[in-house]
Amino acid sequence: MTDEAAVPVFADGAKFRFDRVRDSWVVLAPERLFVPDAHAVEILRLIDGQRSLGAIVDALAARFEAPRDVLARDVADMLHDLADRGAIRL
Repeated sequence: MTDEAAVPVFADGAKFRFDRVRDSWVVLAPERLFVPDAHAVEILRLIDGQRSLGAIVDALAARFEAPRDVLARDVADMLHDLADRGAIRL
């Protein structure tokens, strides 16, 4: 599991934005395009280069009244997947 003090950031050249053509949020990375589902969008919207993983989990747990331990695992798994694909850095 990722250290909750880690601060996720989008990798160099990666951008998170709303794509009007696809009518959905996307992560654009060099030679890659990711179309996150609604849950992933909520996580990605909280990545600002300032918030730690723990702060992101806390915000989501408060907003959705969900169990923090489950969220922490799911958020870390999703961010690790995007990190492995070169879209973010942890």
